[in-house]
Amino acid sequence: MQNYLFVHFKEKTSPDGEQVYFALSKDGFNWESLNNGEPVLWAYYGDKGVRDFTITRCDGKFFIIATDLSLSYGMRNQYKHSWKEIGENGSKCFSVWESEDLVNWSEQRLVKIGDEHFGCMWAPDVIFDKEKGDYILHWSSSHDCNNFGGKGIYYSRTKDFETFTYPEVLHRREGRDIIDSAMYEEDGVYYLFVKDGHPTTIVLLKSQSPTGPWERVEAFDESMKAIEVGLYEAPTAVKMDDGRWALFLDYYGRPGKEQGYIPFMSDSIASGVFTRSDESFSFPYGFKHGTILAITEEEYERMKNHDWSNVPDRR
Repeated sequence: MQNYLFVHFKEKTSPDGEQVYFALSKDGFNWESLNNGEPVLWAYYGDKGVRDFTITRCDGKFFIIATDLSLSYGMRNQYKHSWKEIGENGSKCFSVWESEDLVNWSEQRLVKIGDEHFGCMWAPDVIFDKEKGDYILHWSSSHDCNNFGGKGIYYSRTKDFETFTYPEVLHRREGRDIIDSAMYEEDGVYYLFVKDGHPTTIVLLKSQSPTGPWERVEAFDESMKAIEVGLYEAPTAVKMDDGRWALFLDYYGRPGKEQGYIPFMSDSIASGVFTRSDESFSFPYGFKHGTILAITEEEYERMKNHDWSNVPDRR
């Protein structure tokens, strides 16, 4: 029976919100925070704040990858309260931590994949390519091909999270913002959740290849008609022990701490039918833009019983 780890941040205006938080679950429905809801890892380099996490296993190690971006510091300072400035000049690197046991983590390091042609590199996500035997890291970014206008999804390949291929386009549409990609494989088909602008909503795409081309799953559009347009982002999903899929959408339609993930359930991604299921889930507070990793019971117990109180911070 698998257990679950949720890596996320908190919606706060202070710098401690934009750090690494862990939560655990025995069943994927009922969640508890680690370290009394305080950060378990801190960003000391780059923007000194991190958002939009993904976590993956690779050859006996775990890697956390995050957007190197602080709004609590940067929005007031170098970004001059301008989302346009952030989109062009924020987050040129990704922040990376690695561990062999989920409790002892390396110091944060910064990984630069793009070049001067790329603007802010947001919201990384990872999937293993079974055919090629490597990992596809994908993210959203603006680019000078359209004067850093509407963002697209780009990808790079890696085998070790040390060296990466030059970015290529995974999915983009002219005149639109495409962000917050999350990819999963089911029965040999790849599915890509994205936040798509005009109007802003969550879209599900599918392909026979993890790099596309992509076609839209229209049944999912019907499921999303029940939610408010323009108030959800950062999709992340996990396959439960019983074979069903849980999809979490980050709801930002309320201020501050009232934001967080809203759950939806489906018998299969292929069906495109997801039903909102708030009553089935419990969270200690609002988790923001993160990723769920299935872990073993031994890994769960190790993390649960670890003393996280000695985590260094900057306060």
